[in-house]
Order: sequence, then structure tokens, then C-alpha cells
Amino acid sequence: MSTETAVEKAVKALLKWRDSQSHLQKPQLLQEDELLYLIVSLKKIPQNPRVNPMKVPLPHPLIHPSAELCMFIDDRPKSGITKDAASKKIKAENIPITKVIKLSKLKTDYKPFEAKRKLCDSYDMFFADKRIIPLLPRLLGKQFFKKKKIPVPVDLKHKNWKEQIEKACSSAMLFLGSGTCCVVKVAKLSLGENEIVENVEAAINGIAEVVPSKWGNVRSFHLKLLDSLALPVYQAMPDLRLKILAESEHPTSSKDEKQEVEEGEEDGSHQKKKKKKNKGRIHEVQYMDDQENINDSNSGADIKDEIANDDHSTKKKKSALKKLSAVDMKVKDKKKKKRLAA
Repeated sequence: MSTETAVEKAVKALLKWRDSQSHLQKPQLLQEDELLYLIVSLKKIPQNPRVNPMKVPLPHPLIHPSAELCMFIDDRPKSGITKDAASKKIKAENIPITKVIKLSKLKTDYKPFEAKRKLCDSYDMFFADKRIIPLLPRLLGKQFFKKKKIPVPVDLKHKNWKEQIEKACSSAMLFLGSGTCCVVKVAKLSLGENEIVENVEAAINGIAEVVPSKWGNVRSFHLKLLDSLALPVYQAMPDLRLKILAESEHPTSSKDEKQEVEEGEEDGSHQKKKKKKNKGRIHEVQYMDDQENINDSNSGADIKDEIANDDHSTKKKKSALKKLSAVDMKVKDKKKKKRLAA
């Protein structure tokens, strides 16, 4: 299935799901235009993470012409720009900027957290002089980063302020941080279905051309609404050639193969010798056991000698008993003769 058909099916499924959910939700007083998000997954982490977003052109801009835009300018002595001069140029060239805030005022008036939160919610998009971009994360706080309203850098030294701002308003902002996953706003649900599909396809092709290594570094694209599941639109196939390429980078010649075979044979003969040696050791162990058996047999001969000695002593005892019995018989005979004579 091609990417275009996958995008069409995903958009239809998300719009159908949104219609089914709208009947279950409570009606709100101020209905906000819901956004469609594109989740980008990369294969490798970018080596040079950047805070400034990459601009991906969209055929149907997300920022309405009547949207309120704010711009931060550098009013330090060496900048050469003042608030009055910036306001005059904005009015003269009909640049869609509704508010201009100086850097010094941002440091003093918007220091509390509540003031920063109100400032973040008051405008749809923010711009800033590119010379003060490194100072803004500390001054604006994390609320701007949570809502993805990080100011877009503008080079105020050039005269084409209007061109830079209009280009940023008609583009999707890709923030490549220190990870492999990022989220991009690509469309609004107030647009038609065909317009949403065109925006998503333009965002996919534009992101694939902007990221490092282009399509080779893209793992997947997913579409989702704020509360919906992420539907897959593009998935890179696993590279099965890695093993083949690894083998081709380190080819083995026939000589090397012969050497490996010879080494294998030598290892086999060496193992055989070891086995023979082991057999000899087992034989030696058996010989040691035989010595023990010999010792055991010697000890057995000693025992036989002791038994023979015991038998000799018993014979002596028997002969002594026989003598005693003979003496007793003689005594009895003498007593009988005396009795008869009497």
C-alpha cells in the first residue's frame, strides 16, 4: 500500500472517530479548532540537536490571516533597533504582527509565572530577533515549550520581514531535539478532508527532505488527534542487506580459507593429542589404583598370617585339653580299683 492511500485511509478513520466522539462529549462555550499531529520516528539520533524549528511548507497554512502574532525585538544599545522603528515598519509594510515586546520589558514585566502563562495563551504564534533566541528559554519558561509556542527566529537586519513571517505562518514547525521522536502540527479539522490529506502528504515529503540522511533515516510516520490512537502511515522495512554488506566489506580469500582449514585441522590434531594424554593420565590413575590393590593384597597376607597364628594357638589349647582329660580318666580308674579292692 502506498503512502498516499495510507494517508487517505488514516484521515478518514480519524475524522470518523472524531464524529463519533463529538456526540459523547459535553458542548463547550468556546469551541477550539482541533489539530492533527504527525509523529515522526527516526532511526538515529541527530548529531546536532537544535532549539530552532525547521520550516516545512504546507499548501494550507495553519495560522489564520486574522490570527494574533507577537514579536520580541532586541532593544539593547548595539542592536540598532527600537520599538518605535519596528512598529512603523510593521504598519508601513502591512506585516501581520499585532504586538511588539522589547527584551527589557520581557525581563521585568513578564517575570512572574502567571504573567508568562497569560502571554503564552494570548497569542497564536511568536517571533523573535534571532540574536536574542539563546536568551529566551530562561526568560519565557517551560510553558512555551509545553505548548510548542517557541518563538520562530527572524533576521531583523534584512528588510524582508514580511516574507520571513509569512513563510513561517504557512509552514509546519519541526523541532529536532536530542531524541528520535518528534511531533509536528500538520492540519486543522476545520479544513476539508482533501486539504488535510494534502497537508499531511506535503509534511511527510518535506520532513523526509529536511531530516539528516533524508528517507534513509526515517523509521515511521503516524497520524493522530489529541486523544486518539496513532495510526501508521509509513513504516520503513528492515534493512536485510546489512549482513551481506558486512561480509562483502571483509572478504576472505582462498588462501585465508585454506589457512583457516589448516588451523582447524591443527586444532583437531592438538585436541586428539590432548585426548591421548588424558588417556595416559587415566592409565596412570589405574596404575595407582593397582598399587593400592597391591598394598591391599599385602595387608591381606598379613591378616592370613595372623589367622594362621591363631589356628596354631587353638591347636595347642586343644592338645592341652586332651591331656587334662586323659589325666582325669586315670584318676577315675584308680578310684574304681580302690573301691573294688575294698
